[in-house]
Amino acid sequence: MKNIWRIFSRDMINVSRNGVAAFLIGGLMLLPSLYAWFNIEASWDPYSKTDKLPVGIVNEDNGGEIREQEINIGRDLVKELKKNHDMNWQFIDKKNAMDRVGYGDYFAVIIIPEDFSSKLATVIEDQPEKASLEYYVNEKINAIAPKITESGAGGIVNKITSSFISTVNGTIFELFNELGIEIEKDLPDIKRFEEYVFGVEEKLPEIGDILNESFSDAKSAQEIINKAQSGIPEAKRMTNQGLDTIDQTTAFLRTAEDRLNKVAPRIQKDLENVQEMAAKVNDFIQQIQSSKIDLSGAEAIDNQMNERLSTSIQTIDTIESSLMSLQSNEDNQNQEQIQQALTQLGMVKEEMQTAQQEGQKINAFLTTKQQDVDNVINGIQDRAVKTKTEIDAFIKEYKQTIEPAVLEEVASAKGTLSEARRTLQEIQSTIPEVQRILSNTEGNIDKGTETLQNVLQQYPYVKDKINQLADRIRDIQGKTDINEIIRILQNDPKLEKSFFEEPVVLNKNSLFPIENYGAAMTPFYTVLAIWVGALLLISLLATEVSGEQGFSETQIYFGRLLTFISIGLVQAMIVTVGDIFVLGVHIAQPFWFILFGLFISLIFMVVVYTLVSVFGNIGKAMAIVLLVLQIAGAGGTYPVPLLPTFFQTIHPFLPFSYAIDLMREAVGGIVWERVYRDILILGLFGVIGLLFGAFLKGPLSDRTKSFMRKSKESGLFH
Repeated sequence: MKNIWRIFSRDMINVSRNGVAAFLIGGLMLLPSLYAWFNIEASWDPYSKTDKLPVGIVNEDNGGEIREQEINIGRDLVKELKKNHDMNWQFIDKKNAMDRVGYGDYFAVIIIPEDFSSKLATVIEDQPEKASLEYYVNEKINAIAPKITESGAGGIVNKITSSFISTVNGTIFELFNELGIEIEKDLPDIKRFEEYVFGVEEKLPEIGDILNESFSDAKSAQEIINKAQSGIPEAKRMTNQGLDTIDQTTAFLRTAEDRLNKVAPRIQKDLENVQEMAAKVNDFIQQIQSSKIDLSGAEAIDNQMNERLSTSIQTIDTIESSLMSLQSNEDNQNQEQIQQALTQLGMVKEEMQTAQQEGQKINAFLTTKQQDVDNVINGIQDRAVKTKTEIDAFIKEYKQTIEPAVLEEVASAKGTLSEARRTLQEIQSTIPEVQRILSNTEGNIDKGTETLQNVLQQYPYVKDKINQLADRIRDIQGKTDINEIIRILQNDPKLEKSFFEEPVVLNKNSLFPIENYGAAMTPFYTVLAIWVGALLLISLLATEVSGEQGFSETQIYFGRLLTFISIGLVQAMIVTVGDIFVLGVHIAQPFWFILFGLFISLIFMVVVYTLVSVFGNIGKAMAIVLLVLQIAGAGGTYPVPLLPTFFQTIHPFLPFSYAIDLMREAVGGIVWERVYRDILILGLFGVIGLLFGAFLKGPLSDRTKSFMRKSKESGLFH
């Protein structure tokens, strides 16, 4: 360990005493930083300067029309590009544009053909045509520029697409807006139609039954009409017969009325005679009662009274005959009144007959008892008075009630018959119209029956279609809401146009924000500069110790390694600190960035120094080859999945892979799990390098020195 330290101390003293050596060492310390800084600065933000790239724009678009709305996408694009500064847009004619891009003055030319808008307008036709832009690029000018201009051309295409979509959709949504308003107006009718369809569907079985019943009823109606038509002659006959009967009855009533008018005076006279006789009988009885009766003249008196009573009874019989004759020609009500009169006459007649019988008893009893005679006379007188009263009442009843009622009922019967005659005459006049209606109805029923039969034949098809329509409406109702559709259709066309112009807005959320491209490339160029610094040291500084002898190969290895590590750490300090304070790179964790840089320098120096110390010039070649492989395969510029398979395979075995990842953690934000992994694997590379140098430096030293001497003898190598 002492000899190792002696070697390191002597190297430091020699550098401090030798100005040239110190200058050279100082240059070796600074040069790697310049390599990193220049590259980082060059790549600081190259895409912010694309406005310096000249790109020609040729517009030959003649415009087009969508639903009577004129469009000219080319003209609108030119207006937009004049406001755009992503590139140095040059608006020029086609001939000059092609000349300049061929010569190299323009990196690219974009030509908008004359049918551009008209082809875009075919979007609403049955066979739409795609529009195309002509893009010409001069790829020999620069490797990156064509990619940048192609990105710009893609941006133009996207701009045209969004502009076209917004224009077309704006027009469409204006139509949708109008349609939504119309549908909203018709919404009640739509709802009613849905309810109507569902109602018809619900009633389809009932409709089918009704149709079948109607068809049966139509057939029955046909039979009824046939029967009615066959009954028309009978109706005519009965109507005529009814008129004849009414005429005959009316004539009979007139006759009865005439007979009543003729009989009435005679009945009145007979009633008056009966009344007069009853009065005489009563007077006679009173005379008998007021006078002293001579029983010897009883027989004459009896004969006289019997004669008068017989005459009265005969008169009553005549009146009864007349009333009975009248009763047989009257209606029920008049018959009842006449019957009452007959009953009363019968009572009067019965009383007179009784009086007659009592008068006959007088003669029988006169020979026996005087008192019995008196009693009989008194009884006769009572009955005579009663008879006279009843006769007076009957005459009054007859004059005031019976005769007027009979005449009134006869007149009423005549009026009823007259009304019946007019009704039958109307019926008789209606029969031809009924015949015509029945005839027409028969024809209509024939047609209706035929129509019903056709409807019944089509009913299964109609039923199936209505069920399908109802199911479809229910399916639509289950998936959509017409009110929601109307609301969508009524959306603001301008807002919809704006939406489809940029339907998706990308909200970028950076978990580990990095300000620019230069900061993103800092880990790669810093790690690269540290490796380059190690290569510069092993290229200019000797790995062997000259002068004093007595050091073992292992001591020389470790002693000179300390010198290389010391210079390498200074290189790493300069480049990392310079990244932060000279270039102003935004580093999320500056302290760890510097510390990680020092650790990486330590590992790289061990690896590079070991290769050169053990293998000599061959080791230098190996370090350079390893540098080349790491630049391509470590994922410093392109993502590893985009690399060829070979580089993806060697990626896990390259120190650069873990060194760049470790520096990225400090630049963007640390995830300590990744840091621990990177430090562990880099430390493993360092340990392998130390073991390799410690155990192989001695055994391979003679062969390495022999190889070096022979290469120097060629005069080409130092």
